[in-house]
Amino acid sequence: MSIEDIWAEYRLALKRFLHSKVTNEADVEDLLQEILIKTYNNLHLVKKQKSVKSWLFQIANNTIIDYYRKKARINNTAVEVLSSTDEETPKNLDLSYCISPFVNALPDESARLLTAIDINNESQKQYAEKIGVSYSTLKSRVQKSRVLLKQVFHDCCHFDIDKRGNVYDYEVKAKKTNIK
Repeated sequence: MSIEDIWAEYRLALKRFLHSKVTNEADVEDLLQEILIKTYNNLHLVKKQKSVKSWLFQIANNTIIDYYRKKARINNTAVEVLSSTDEETPKNLDLSYCISPFVNALPDESARLLTAIDINNESQKQYAEKIGVSYSTLKSRVQKSRVLLKQVFHDCCHFDIDKRGNVYDYEVKAKKTNIK
């Protein structure tokens, strides 16, 4: 099977797949070109003609993962540059605005605990002393609160996670309604 035959047969399906994962049209076109180049360079590796489609979509999936990793590195670098210019601003301040609504959806005690520890970067030992509980008790409460927070995230969205545990895509779950 030639590259022209493969591209004629699968280009539109690949483009639809890319659009389902990437919203920017220019990025979709760039990714499509990357997939074409990778396909051309590695076509000799496909042993069976039946496996071309799955092989091609695996290339597409890996290309999307690489795209989001690169985008994350660029964003992290930008955040580091911005935060290094203002030493008074914690690095996670911008992200805290996104996470706070989820934290606030937790029971009051868990919300206060995670706000102090994870958003305001308060020491667990100092916070334990402040509220009058043992350090080990506080550590246990922090872990339980983080599990609750994780459940809130999972109730909201479906996350695609790579082998390293990094989120590379998400989809908001449809709200269930009891309307009849």
